[in-house]
Amino acid sequence: MNQQAECVRDKLPFWTPAFVVLQYLLPKYWLTSLLYRLAHIRQTSIKNFFIRKFVWLYDVNVEEAEKEVPDGYASFNEFFTRRLADGRRKIDASSSILVSPADGTLSAAGTLHQGEILQAKGRTYSLHDLLATNTDEADRFIDGSFATIYLAPGNYHRVHAPMAGELVTARYVPGDLFSVNAMTAAGVPRLFARNERLLCHFQTAIGPLVVILVGALNVGSITTPWSGEIRPRKSGIVEEISLRSSVSRNVRKGDLLGWFNMGSTVIVLLPPGRCSWLEQLETGQTLLMGEAIGKLAIGK
Repeated sequence: MNQQAECVRDKLPFWTPAFVVLQYLLPKYWLTSLLYRLAHIRQTSIKNFFIRKFVWLYDVNVEEAEKEVPDGYASFNEFFTRRLADGRRKIDASSSILVSPADGTLSAAGTLHQGEILQAKGRTYSLHDLLATNTDEADRFIDGSFATIYLAPGNYHRVHAPMAGELVTARYVPGDLFSVNAMTAAGVPRLFARNERLLCHFQTAIGPLVVILVGALNVGSITTPWSGEIRPRKSGIVEEISLRSSVSRNVRKGDLLGWFNMGSTVIVLLPPGRCSWLEQLETGQTLLMGEAIGKLAIGK
């Protein structure tokens, strides 16, 4: 893989600019709140209608679901954040391998040259803006590695640990709720640094690791085992999440980190010299949670 790879966006629809402009005008928080309420309706006929239409529209593989679809799920949201049946994902067990934290499409991957992260063709954003933290903490990742994975609506929406480590801190950064698909990434500057996000900082065998869950339009909330459900808020200060003492902060590769209540994006940040992306990895390719995406330099 090239040091700074990107998705091919040459074939974006001609109406992309209009779609982007529309998002600036839409009452995004109101729409997201409305969809959150609809997704939690438990009336059987309504929730089953939503689930069946969604499965048809996005060609969801219901055979992977832990429960029977739609009757096994009490609401559309419960279906959307579903667990997979046992054995549906194989997690590469090698300690020297970084795995994909989620099912999705690889939007971009490469090196954080001078603290800039590739968002889309010809467009970058700042590492410091993304982490919304002090300079010293962000500087640990300059010239490090990053990967951005887009979770489309039909994907499995749980996020897992790409390697073993200990959760040190989790921070919620309030922000906007733009869509995070390819059209918006190509048209909205600093998209991932302006949307709401949850930053999960880990200490690992290769040093610091950050897994970022980026909120988006229609993402009603983000949930983790340590925080419970976090609802979107447009403004306010960066908040350090009070972690539940009843949940261990030590995670193994493949352990559950959280889930999106509707689709979004996951970004992984690693320190310099600690990860090289696999040669066969290509942007735009479909990834499954647990498959190898990078080789780690352990103990160097």
